[in-house]
Amino acid sequence: MKNSVIETLCSRRSCRHFDGRKVDRETLDKILEAGTFAPSGMGRQSAIMIAIDDPETVHMLSELNAKIMGHDGDPFYGAATVIVVLADRSVPTYLYDGALVMGNLMNAAEALGVNSCWIHRAKEEFALPEGQALLKKLGITGDYEGIGHCVLGYGEKVPAKPRKDHYIYRIEA
Repeated sequence: MKNSVIETLCSRRSCRHFDGRKVDRETLDKILEAGTFAPSGMGRQSAIMIAIDDPETVHMLSELNAKIMGHDGDPFYGAATVIVVLADRSVPTYLYDGALVMGNLMNAAEALGVNSCWIHRAKEEFALPEGQALLKKLGITGDYEGIGHCVLGYGEKVPAKPRKDHYIYRIEA
C-alpha cells in the first residue's frame, strides 16, 4: 500500500544548487499555510514566518548570513525565495515550535514539487541591527529569535545517504 505522505517524507532532500526561479505565489501560499499547521507547545503558535522573494532583500540576507559564517559565497545556493522562521522567546517551547514549522515548510515544498534547504544562522542575523531593522520595517515587535531560513526554488537535490545503522532501538513487551 502506497502512502503519499510517507513517500514525501522519505523522498525530501536538501537542494544546494538552485536555478534562481522564484516559487509562484499560489504555491508559496500553500507552503506557508502548511507552516501554520505545525504542532506547537500547548498550541501557542510562537513562530512567525517572513516570506521573501524580493531580490534585494534575499541578497542582503544572503550576504549577512555569509558574513556571519565567515565566507563570501551564497549560503542560499541561488534560491530566489526565502521563508525566515522566527519564534517568540517568551514561550518555553519556541525553539521546537520553530523547528516544526521549518519541517512542515520543507515537507510541503517537496509535496508540491519545490526544492528546499534549511539554512542556519537566522538567530545571529536577526540579533544584528540589519535584522532588527527588517523586523521593524515589517512592524514585527516582540522578543523574536531567528530559527532558520527555508530557501525554496528549483534545482538539484542532494542524493540520499543510506540510513545509518542503529538508528532505531526498541523496547517491546
